[in-house]
Order: sequence, then structure tokens, then C-alpha cells
Amino acid sequence: MRYLLAFFALLTLIVVGIAGFRGGTSRKPPIELFPDMDRQPKLRPQTPDPFFPDGRASREPVPGTVARGQPFEDTPFNTGRVPGTTNFVETLPVPVTAALLERGRERFTIHCSPCHGQQGDGKGVTTKLGMAVVGNLHDPRIVRQPDGEIFNTLSYGKNLMQGYAPNIDLADRWAIVAYVRALQLSRLATLEEVPAELRDQLQK
Repeated sequence: MRYLLAFFALLTLIVVGIAGFRGGTSRKPPIELFPDMDRQPKLRPQTPDPFFPDGRASREPVPGTVARGQPFEDTPFNTGRVPGTTNFVETLPVPVTAALLERGRERFTIHCSPCHGQQGDGKGVTTKLGMAVVGNLHDPRIVRQPDGEIFNTLSYGKNLMQGYAPNIDLADRWAIVAYVRALQLSRLATLEEVPAELRDQLQK
């Protein structure tokens, strides 16, 4: 036991002799166990740097970045609501294109069709496994909903339906909304809404 205490006292003296007391001052440079924590290769803001073609160390925000002072909720694309209100936007805040509808069809098939079915009629595979209540997307109540409300339901869920905001990004959620509208038109559109050059094909 005596030797153990002597070893501990010697070890303490060595540590104090090398590292010094906490709060003590010294003219010697400090011991750096991890020097890379103090001296990191990094770019300083507002300074020139030849690494980038424009010679600037400061970079523009990455597309989609929400800047400080720019609330996420102020953009209908992010929330599906009119800024400053609780009202849903009536129509998609993005242009409807063939590429958007194709993307919506793909995402709908992956995330929505197991419950709502490929046609959106609520007859997906889960109904065969005991899930009795599945929304029919052709129901007049859903057809009358603003696009923003469908986006909100897709994002945060409703009743037994879970929210898909963590799984589907914003652009893909709007693409799904656009595809749902296309499914509804395929079943509920009137003859007058079909372009004249295509009406003969439907009658045949």
C-alpha cells in the first residue's frame, strides 16, 4: 500500500509539473493534445480564396435553404396555406407539367396506392388485409378540397392515415397532389372538359 501511495504522489507531481495547475499562467505555449481542433483548414467569411472560380470564400446559400429571418411558414410551397392565414391555397403553387405528373404517378404508386389503390378508389391491397376504412379519392368531399388541404393531409395525416412529411419531400408531395387531381379528372370530368380533338376517341 505504501508503494502504491508513493507511485500516485509521484504521478501527481509529474502531471502537475507538465500541465500546471488549473487557472495558472505561463509564458510557455500550451500543450495541444489535438492541434487540429485549434488549427482547422477552413474558409473565413468575407475573404478572398482561390479555391472557387469567383475567388470568394463566402458562398451563396444552397438551393432550398431557409435563411435566418425567412420563416418556413411564409411560403405556400412549404405549408400549403396562404401566408399569414389558416386558409389552404386553392391550386398548386408549382406549374403542372408532364414531368410533374409522371413524378407524381411514381410517388403515388410507392406511397399511396397500397391503401388508396392504383386508381385512387380506396381499394388498395391493405383492404384485403383487414383495413376497412380507406379514403376514396374520388369522393366529392375530397374532390372539392383545395389543393393545399390535400397537401396538408399528405404531410401530416388524418384519422388513421399517418403523415408522410418525413418520408416524401415537398416537391414530391405537390407532384402527388397533381397526380391525384389527374386521377379525379380521369373519372369525374365531363365531356365538355375534354379537348374537342379527343372527344371522338372517347365516344368510340
